[in-house]
Amino acid sequence: MERLSIHLASLINWGWLQIGPYIHLNINPVLFSLGPLALHWYGLMYVIAIVTGLWLIRRYIARQGITEEQVYRMLWWCVGAGLVGGRLYFVIQQPNLVPDHLLKPQHILATWEGGMAFYGAIFLIVPVLFWRAMKERLNPLVVLDAGALFAACAQPFARIGNLINGDIIGYPSTLPWSTVYDNPASWACQNPAAGTCHVPVQPAAGYEILVNLLLIGVLLFLTRRYRHPGMLLLTYLGGYAITQFLVFFARANTVVPLFTLNWGFKQAQWTSLIVLLLVIPLTVWVRRWHFAEVIPAGEIPATYGMPLSKLTKAKVKDRGDHRRNHSGENDLEDDISVIGASTDPHKRQREGAQRTIPRREEQTSEMERLE
Repeated sequence: MERLSIHLASLINWGWLQIGPYIHLNINPVLFSLGPLALHWYGLMYVIAIVTGLWLIRRYIARQGITEEQVYRMLWWCVGAGLVGGRLYFVIQQPNLVPDHLLKPQHILATWEGGMAFYGAIFLIVPVLFWRAMKERLNPLVVLDAGALFAACAQPFARIGNLINGDIIGYPSTLPWSTVYDNPASWACQNPAAGTCHVPVQPAAGYEILVNLLLIGVLLFLTRRYRHPGMLLLTYLGGYAITQFLVFFARANTVVPLFTLNWGFKQAQWTSLIVLLLVIPLTVWVRRWHFAEVIPAGEIPATYGMPLSKLTKAKVKDRGDHRRNHSGENDLEDDISVIGASTDPHKRQREGAQRTIPRREEQTSEMERLE
């Protein structure tokens, strides 16, 4: 048996990856460089995460009635908010905040060096996406549900960047799946005093990937079962908080107190507890909000109950002016009542058909009387 293990270990030795007795990673965080410019695996995986996340939720977005043009108009605002929020929340948690960041502000923007706190991205993206959805005349809770599903689907790919970077380190371990970072450019090897280079540690980033996949499965199961907009977002926030609270028991982050409470938790665990405490009352409040009303069957969720845009109102007015000059006031009133009854084009079409049928029946009965 021992000979078999040695033989298998020797087979899995590709230079950048070696298995046996632990999982050895020897990957330079810089994929390639051209003069002063460098492409980092971390940045590349973020791009892959965004593209793949959009592709994975494309059918869900279409079912909600959100167009591709609207998605891309909101996306770039969210990307910017995510980078700013994630980086700033990471920076303010650093023990050497003043000497390493405030006195060296160029390090604040150095996202390619690793170091993004996803909670910070969430805290800034949610209000930004709410604002942009209102600008697009879309139900903000429907859009936030789509954003939550997108975040969940994109996260595993971003965590692969963390795994390559070596910036999510677990405690030293002798488990068979422990990770050893051997590349001198890895984050795990940047600080020799930390003792994380060439040392087997818990694969905390790998654990993050596994719980992300589990959360994706839960959300996909609930997408067709939730009736109230906003519930998918709250489920994601609660699920993410639970997974972060648990995973950080394996991460070798600094233990910090919360005011006078010193329970041996890390910063992200305290944040997770606060988020969990907020999700419970938020769920009750959101369900009573008019944006969270149950979407009737046949309606378009993203636009149901939302007011018409100024451009749409102007088109209705122009169309009314044209028909007034040709068909009279009655047709204009019918046109406005049909279009104003709902922002759903399919519903307007059905209502228009319902108005047309009685007119045809009245004309038929009048013809029969004349005969």
